[in-house]
Amino acid sequence: MSDQPTALGYLRRDISGAQQEWDETQIRNIAKRLGYDLAKTLLFDADTDYRLDQLQTAIQVSHAEALIVPTLDHLGGTADPLVKICDVITVRPENTYARWAFPPAGQ
Repeated sequence: MSDQPTALGYLRRDISGAQQEWDETQIRNIAKRLGYDLAKTLLFDADTDYRLDQLQTAIQVSHAEALIVPTLDHLGGTADPLVKICDVITVRPENTYARWAFPPAGQ
């Protein structure tokens, strides 16, 4: 077992297009640079049913501390609601949407 926190990568093939291999490489590179153990990268399409539900399940099952995406476009333009269960890191622009920055509702 690794001492590094676990991260998952995620991208949508329809958004990455011809740049998919580059996006996957960038996800691996940023995970390594930030000290994450990248468990795997999930690849979905526009027609993948229940993408958000599948992502949430994968994050919970893998105990991922972070989800790394090429851009927020791959998440429909927002880190919500995934940032409630893990940090969301974008490659372009490089940004971290940290869980601690979003207090639970009612606080």
